Amino acid sequence: MEKLLVKHKQLKIDHWLDELESLINQERIFFDNPKGNAYFFNEALKNLPKIKPSFINLNNEKIEIGKESDLNNRDPDEIKKTLHELCPWRKGPFNLFGIDINTEWQSWMKWDRIKDHLGDIKDKRILDIGSSNGYYMFKLAVENPLMVLGVEPQHSFYYQYLALQKYLNLENVFCLPIKFEEFPVMNDYFDIVFCMGVLYHRKSPVEMLQGVHKLMRKGGNLIVENLVLESKEGLCLFPESRYAKMRNVFFIPDLKCMQSWLERAGFSDIKCIDVTKTTIEEQRQTDWIQTESLINFFDPKDHNKTIEGYPAPVRAIFTASA
Repeated sequence: MEKLLVKHKQLKIDHWLDELESLINQERIFFDNPKGNAYFFNEALKNLPKIKPSFINLNNEKIEIGKESDLNNRDPDEIKKTLHELCPWRKGPFNLFGIDINTEWQSWMKWDRIKDHLGDIKDKRILDIGSSNGYYMFKLAVENPLMVLGVEPQHSFYYQYLALQKYLNLENVFCLPIKFEEFPVMNDYFDIVFCMGVLYHRKSPVEMLQGVHKLMRKGGNLIVENLVLESKEGLCLFPESRYAKMRNVFFIPDLKCMQSWLERAGFSDIKCIDVTKTTIEEQRQTDWIQTESLINFFDPKDHNKTIEGYPAPVRAIFTASA
C-alpha cells in the first residue's frame, strides 16, 4: 500500500493523504504484530518463495501466473501446501506456477455478466468494495485504469490478495484491509464503484448506498450485485435468523425494491442487467475451501428453497449513474 502514497500526485489523492497514510500505518502495525488467524496467514505469506513469473494471463477464465518450470526445482507440493494455509479460497479460479487453485466460485461467470457494461475504463479510478482476493480487480487491471482500489476486511481473503500480488506486482492495483465504514470519505473521486455481494450483509442498505454515492464523481458508474427476490412488487425479505445458513443476511429486496433503494440513495439511469439463480455449477465445494457450500444450503428435497424454507439464492446485477 505504500505504492499508493508514492503515486499520490498522479492519483490526485493529496486531499485525503493524511487519512490514507493513517490507515496504511495501521496496516504496518497489523503486519508487525499479527494476531489470531492473521498470524498464521502472515507466516504462510512469508513462506511463499520469491519467484519472477515468466508468464501472466489475466484474460482467461482462470487467472494464470507463471509456469511450473519457473519453480526451478522447488517442490510444487510445498507451495501448494502453503497456499492451502490461506483457505478458504472463495473467488477465482487461479493457476499459480502450475498449481490449480480450484476456488468455490467460478467467478468468471459473474465477470462475463458485467464486462460488457463497464465501458471504457482506461485511466479511470475504480473502487471495489468487498474485493476478496482481488479476482475482479486483476481482471479490471488489464484495461489500464489509473487505479483499482479494493477494500477487504477478511484476513484470509486479504492475504490471498497479497500472495497473488507478490507475483503479479500490478502497479495500478491496491487493497486496504479495512471495513467500508473505515474508508475515508473521498467525495466525488471514483469513476466506477463495484459493490458485489455486500449489500445484503448490511443492516442499513440505503445508508450504505448513500455513502457509496458520495464517493463517486457525477455521472460515475455503479455496478452492484445483490441477492434478490424475483418479484416486482416492492417487497423485501427479512430472514428471521439465518438465510442459507448465513447469520449476517438482513434484507433481500425484490427487483422493484432494489431499484427504489438506488433511487433513494441518489442514483439515476438504473438498469437491471442480469438476474441469475445461483447454481452448483457456479458455487460448489472444493478442496480449497474446506467448508460447506451451496449444495448444503438448499432444502435437500427442493433446491428451489434454502434449508430454512426461503426462496433459493437468486442474484441480480444493477448498473446506475451517480
